[in-house]
Amino acid sequence: MTSTTQTVSGERLEELQQMAGEHLFMHAAQTNDWRGSLKIFEKGEGVWVEDIEGNRLIDAMGGLWYKAAGYGRREIADAMYQQLMGIESPPAGSSTVSQIELAAKVAELYPDHGARVFFVSGGSEAVETAVKMAKKHQQLNGKAGAFKVISRRYSYHGGTAMAVSLGRSPAADPAGPEMPGAIHVTNWNSYRMPFDGDPVDVAVKCANEFETVIVHNGPSTVAAMIAEPVSAAAGIHIPPAEYWQRLREIADKYGVVLIADEVITGFGRTGEYFAPSNWGVQPDITAVAKALTSGYAPLGAAIATKRIADSFVGGAEQTFRHLITFGGHPVAAAAALANLKIFEKEDLVGNSRRMGDYLFDQLQRLYDHQIVGDVRGGLGLLAAVELVQDRQNKTAFPASAGLAKRLPKMLYDRKIVSFRAGDVISLCPPLSITADEIDFIVNALDDALTQLESDLGVS
Repeated sequence: MTSTTQTVSGERLEELQQMAGEHLFMHAAQTNDWRGSLKIFEKGEGVWVEDIEGNRLIDAMGGLWYKAAGYGRREIADAMYQQLMGIESPPAGSSTVSQIELAAKVAELYPDHGARVFFVSGGSEAVETAVKMAKKHQQLNGKAGAFKVISRRYSYHGGTAMAVSLGRSPAADPAGPEMPGAIHVTNWNSYRMPFDGDPVDVAVKCANEFETVIVHNGPSTVAAMIAEPVSAAAGIHIPPAEYWQRLREIADKYGVVLIADEVITGFGRTGEYFAPSNWGVQPDITAVAKALTSGYAPLGAAIATKRIADSFVGGAEQTFRHLITFGGHPVAAAAALANLKIFEKEDLVGNSRRMGDYLFDQLQRLYDHQIVGDVRGGLGLLAAVELVQDRQNKTAFPASAGLAKRLPKMLYDRKIVSFRAGDVISLCPPLSITADEIDFIVNALDDALTQLESDLGVS
């Protein structure tokens, strides 16, 4: 990236920091942690970003799990501009060419080509829509009392009031009371397996908890079960194929709707357009967002298979009475169409698979550091490095070690932006990344961990 950003004066930077400190409510962040030192960015190109002070860095988290096609894509900006200059939003109860073409394109990429797409504004809304759709589907198909939803402990499914009930992740700040009927089961953890035994057997045992809960509560009361294909918020844990295959069997056996939360993994992150395809599984409803537009505009969707979608075709009773004012905004739809054209033109899904393997291989040398307990990845461009105080016993560092504050700064000093760096360093770079840029990230991690070990007194 050639720098064209003009650094601001010290006076202007101070003014911006003061305004932010007094009036900006940053998402999921303690104001006292960033007040006066907020990172402000002005330019991006490819995997690189440039802050307002002229520092050029690699974004190793792809924004917040979403910058799939990378920064600075003029073709996406042009598509958005053309939509704005035509009609920016249609009258109520109508549509635009961009919305229609995008729905057809998503169905073309989805394993079930007869799918129907309900557009929303983002990931939390996509999950809310998927759950509501599943409940209405059950009501229309003879399970009027089906309201319960089974999710996995510590999974993150969004920040809205209903979504935080699913998984009850601490990252979602669940304020309660939770949605009635929200039931939590054991999550899959590849590093600290919840039970002893062979990983495949343990994964199937975790999946079987869904069946136990369904039987205990009564199948007629359970509407849906929801899971992330890869539990990102819980630390990037990739399950064996048998895990999702078993979830599909259980859902079919008891007539429960299987929802895949692919807000993070959808559209190429795992080396397939949709992650369950890695294991030969077709969910009933898939929640997507983030990479659908590569973050160029807010957009999400609940993708329903033809079987689910056809439940809502009929008379007034079958109508899905669900409305999101800016869901599928035409400008966002135009951005998504241009984004997906880049995916196909540059084979970003294939690049995710190839570069994901390369990233995972390169990360193995971090085991030279005593504090590296586990390196996870190998399924597209989604990886994690977990740090521990004691590798043999997998003992986590105490909060007093302050890794969540130390590591982001260490990496920033080495030209890496990492939103998720602490006990677990998550990596989710743009799908357009090259091998040289992966080397840059891994070298920076290696150097930062050397400094961290020195600071912690680890020899």
